Amino acid sequence: MPKMPVMEAAVRIMESEGVDVCFGIPGAAILPLYKAMSKSSKIRHLTMRHEEGATHAADGWARITGKVGVAIGTSGPAGTNMVTGLYTCQGDSIPIVCITGQAVRPILHKEAFQAVNIAEIVKPVVKKSYCVLETAQIPGVFREAFKIAREGRPGPVLIDLPLDVQRGEVEYDPDIDAPLEITKPAPDVRKIRRAIEMLLKAERPILMMGGGIMRARAYHEFVALAEYLQVPVIPTYMAEGGIAYDHPLYGGRVGCQTNTRGGNKLFLESDLVLSIGNRFADRHTGDVAVYRGERKFIHIDIDPLVIGKVFPADLGIVSDAKLAVEALFRVAKEMTPKRSSSDWSKKAADYKRRFRRKMDFDQVPIKPQRIFKEINEFFDPDTIFVTSIGLYQIWSGQFQEIQKPNTYFCCGQAGPLGWEVPTCMGVKLGKPDAQVVGVVGDYSIQFLLGDLATAVQYNVPYVMVMLNNGYLSLIRQPSKYIYEMNYAVDIGYGDGYGPDFVKIVEGFGGLGKRVIRPEEIKPALAWAVEESNRRKIPVLVEIREDRDTDAAMGVSIDKIVERDPVIDLPADAPVKEPVAVR
Repeated sequence: MPKMPVMEAAVRIMESEGVDVCFGIPGAAILPLYKAMSKSSKIRHLTMRHEEGATHAADGWARITGKVGVAIGTSGPAGTNMVTGLYTCQGDSIPIVCITGQAVRPILHKEAFQAVNIAEIVKPVVKKSYCVLETAQIPGVFREAFKIAREGRPGPVLIDLPLDVQRGEVEYDPDIDAPLEITKPAPDVRKIRRAIEMLLKAERPILMMGGGIMRARAYHEFVALAEYLQVPVIPTYMAEGGIAYDHPLYGGRVGCQTNTRGGNKLFLESDLVLSIGNRFADRHTGDVAVYRGERKFIHIDIDPLVIGKVFPADLGIVSDAKLAVEALFRVAKEMTPKRSSSDWSKKAADYKRRFRRKMDFDQVPIKPQRIFKEINEFFDPDTIFVTSIGLYQIWSGQFQEIQKPNTYFCCGQAGPLGWEVPTCMGVKLGKPDAQVVGVVGDYSIQFLLGDLATAVQYNVPYVMVMLNNGYLSLIRQPSKYIYEMNYAVDIGYGDGYGPDFVKIVEGFGGLGKRVIRPEEIKPALAWAVEESNRRKIPVLVEIREDRDTDAAMGVSIDKIVERDPVIDLPADAPVKEPVAVR
């Protein structure tokens, strides 16, 4: 068996696991790995401006490619800076491997410079963490780390490498090594048959597509099942795009924040929900008693511990999402011929048409609803959108019309501010020919602004559409209605004390343009797309929006408070009839 520097073996393993780009920041305690990476012709490395940004970029790359993302940092604060990114990937079931350097073994317990027990610190937010104390273990640890990240419910793994361990040699032959086998649990066919029986017996069933369907790349099969049974589909927010917005069985979005009026209404009328790959998150369910109601639930998930975590299921099935959908389709064909559309299945499209929110505001400052109307009309269905957390993200979830799988990404569980800037970069590198658009807020973008310089340095082009109201508006809204205050949430419109975002982006080497009037939005978007792709840089369109607009929200899905006009059409209204606004 040939001998080689152990970090060269680690790099060869990453190459064979499908890694072609890494995001990181070199430091003294991780330089042996960087030395080995410098010899790789297959892995591109981007030097980020913050280790949290490295984890988010790896997150975006993993989401779009379906492979395991890699982020790298040195010892001490590099690892602690990665905790937020690890937590984000844990919550959203995204497979990444974070690699950190560490002080040499003899001084780990002596409070040495930048020596922190990062493997213990991250344990609550990873599937597994390692501090590798023997050089000979590194090839096995790297192989197992990639397997664990991918297998079961995907998620993050951390590998901590003491400097003296990295400097060693190992007997390793890449020609006789390969990724470890991934096992996927198949569903019990008896339970699948029971699920189909329950579906066929129900009068108003719904198929709920969760983020697990997206991770398993099972969306086409899921939609085919819905079409065969003629059952409306409600995607969770993490599965947006899994079924086209224009599909006649698309039932809308359910939730207390990122919802559509038709989606909540349709769900509340249902009597059975079959959900695959869904956590029943609190911003989706709201008041669980209202959400559960009298309806029955079939919950399918690859993680046995997710089933029953929020409320008991009437039928729980442990399975890989794709294997579950395939089994459901196979058994459905055995038990029933292809079903025709029904009054219930037609309600999906009918409610989407009849129960909406007004978007065509003409006022200045611009209403956020109008911004998303312009976004829907301008960008084609292949555009990939990335958004983080804030009122701008909630409006995005309420108003954007997504037509294709893997074209809409949001950090659903953790909600870290600043996620979009590095994540857009990871998504773009994972799918270089795609048009990537970050929908960003004026506060969130300030968290990881430095990685705009990374995008400029490495010629990673994408467009950012900023909704700027000069507020921490997701906090301002409950402050106003619950606590009757407007305290510590004003960050300025740019007049006097607010940032000039156009100058900031230009200072990093990008381009920016400010929009004041509704009719300026589309020309600015066209300019941004052209300049970003021509110059290979990030480009910002900052849209000054109305400062006082609030989003429709509620504590339960039957009590959403509408803050702006809504559209209600009678059941017999023609499609082209002018809408009635109340």
